[in-house]
Amino acid sequence: MPSQPTLEFETAAQAKGAQIVAGVDEVGRGPWAGPVVACAVHLTGPPPEGLSDSKKLPAKRRRDMAKALKNVAVFGFGAASAQEIDAFNIRQATHLAMRRAVAALPCTPDHLLIDGNDCPSDLPCPAETLIKGDARCASIAAASVLAKIRRDLGMVALAQHFPGYGWERNVGYGTPEHIAALKKLGPTPHHRYSFKPISIYSRQNFD
Repeated sequence: MPSQPTLEFETAAQAKGAQIVAGVDEVGRGPWAGPVVACAVHLTGPPPEGLSDSKKLPAKRRRDMAKALKNVAVFGFGAASAQEIDAFNIRQATHLAMRRAVAALPCTPDHLLIDGNDCPSDLPCPAETLIKGDARCASIAAASVLAKIRRDLGMVALAQHFPGYGWERNVGYGTPEHIAALKKLGPTPHHRYSFKPISIYSRQNFD
């Protein structure tokens, strides 16, 4: 397997007639708080050297990569809130975020490459899923980086309004710091009450 994701899947789709091929990925399925965020990316130039799945890149490298991607890609973001996650479940909310990301693209795609093995319905064009696509496919890897940066910045912003939970560090994941804050402060409107660790806390302060 190549050390860097390639354009193999984009090229294959274009060979079949697709002109605009976009990769789609999401971040934030596992945290206890905050939205799930998706990104759709159409690469307009060669992928930057060192592009990889966002989970494999240190924070500074991700930030640098995001800046580089803005010169060789067009992209759209979509999100589903904690309330939508509670209302629809995390799977359906993730699909919703992906559809919103595709709709936010400045160009209409002809083909989508989606990370994982679970393809959303009601997409505007044909799509294929790629298991471990963020490690294999350049446009999906780009989407993973941009989605991660977007969500992390959003959680830092939320932390300013809801201090004490450490979201600027844990981005909503269930760290010991986050757990201690839940026991002391209770949950916020941005917590996912349908997630078992949160459901044990009273919601009465926010009703």
